Amino acid sequence: MTSRVSVEQYVAGMASSPWAACAPLEPWLWVAQVAERVRELLARLAHDEFDIADDVAVHRSASVEGGAVLKGPLILGPRCWVASGAYLRGGNWVAEDCTIGPGAELKSSFVFAGTKLAHFNFVGDSVLGSGVNLEAGSIVCNHRNERADKEIVVVHDGVPHRTGVSKFGALIGDHCRIGANAVLAPGALLPAGTVVGRTQLVDQEARARHAG
Repeated sequence: MTSRVSVEQYVAGMASSPWAACAPLEPWLWVAQVAERVRELLARLAHDEFDIADDVAVHRSASVEGGAVLKGPLILGPRCWVASGAYLRGGNWVAEDCTIGPGAELKSSFVFAGTKLAHFNFVGDSVLGSGVNLEAGSIVCNHRNERADKEIVVVHDGVPHRTGVSKFGALIGDHCRIGANAVLAPGALLPAGTVVGRTQLVDQEARARHAG
């Protein structure tokens, strides 16, 4: 049995965030509860700081262009910018100073401060640390479409670890850089500061299987 995957090892701001109590949960279990967790936090937000309607809370300092689609439950933090054509769905928490660019889709994810989805990105069922940058066209996959067994497997401490879930994208540590048109296969764990080159495929499960 591998050691527990701790979000705090990847995301320094976890302990001081509204989600500190979730730290004992491994990231795929935490993400599986994202809609419920965001809805609970949304109910406690200050109405003098957020515009709240239909399970969507947008901080009054945030900017949302016309043509963006915001579906609840969603919390969009201070000074965020969401471009026209962006699509947020499935339950999301987006901290302060984040950018969701044109054509980017964010689904069922936690996004920490200062992270940017440049444009034409997909991020599903994931945790993104602070200061992460996804260049244009980079994708965080969340489902093993190519095989009959859909359970997501992560590789932690060099050992494959079954998660018991069929949807999980990635745990991306603080200040990671994901190059244009790169693809993260489901279950990626990227330590803080990781750089993924343009057009690269990161499939940690396949690499571990072949190495074994």
